[in-house]
Amino acid sequence: MSKVILVTGGSRGIGRAAARLAGAHGWSVGVNYAGNAEAAARTVAEVEAGGGRAIAIQGDVSVESQVIAMFDAVTSAFGRLDGLVNNAGIIAPIQPLVEMSVDRLRRIFEVNILGAYLCAREAARRMSRSRGGRGGAIVNVSSVAARLGSPNEFVDYAGSKGALDTFTIGLSKELGPEGIRVNAVRPGLIDTEIHAAAGRPDRAAALGKTMPLGRAGTAEEVGEAIVWLLDDASSYVSGSILDVAGGR
Repeated sequence: MSKVILVTGGSRGIGRAAARLAGAHGWSVGVNYAGNAEAAARTVAEVEAGGGRAIAIQGDVSVESQVIAMFDAVTSAFGRLDGLVNNAGIIAPIQPLVEMSVDRLRRIFEVNILGAYLCAREAARRMSRSRGGRGGAIVNVSSVAARLGSPNEFVDYAGSKGALDTFTIGLSKELGPEGIRVNAVRPGLIDTEIHAAAGRPDRAAALGKTMPLGRAGTAEEVGEAIVWLLDDASSYVSGSILDVAGGR
């Protein structure tokens, strides 16, 4: 069945891969982006080329008014909402905690935790059966950093993803009676631009050979798991956290 989904941080990396795969299923996709309109436009074109429909929606997930406007844009364009990919997230340059500024910590937590909560809240308001919705699915994009801790690199990022894991478990129980499934994927070492943002553009290539499968993963491999969790094929899966980490 055709679905309408919103992908936060959908212009690049894992979000872009999930959006493209959703388009290949014939779904309609809201592609949220923070600042790179050109990248978002490319993603929209790729979704449409694959057989889906798409719109680009600018918005900072940590700002409540922008989150509400983002969801309103999706339902206005496509008539409803069936799923959310809570993917928007940021990372900062590699540092031990003793060197991290409060501004850095606050921004990481505002985007990665508060943003995910706000987006899930708005999705729940629109998909809950008691509010006139048809049910749906939420997929939170966590990270294996949540269980590895990322010492001396980014314990702030790891902690924010640990919060997402707990959020996934609790929200799945809260929203199950509303017909909404909530799951998470935990990507491992994936070859995306996030490593450059952390100051190590070569990180995926350098560490990939140390993984049990001998390589880093791709955004598309994570996207496949996300789309499966959104799809009716996973209709009895909720409250699960799926590692897509090559055995790490």
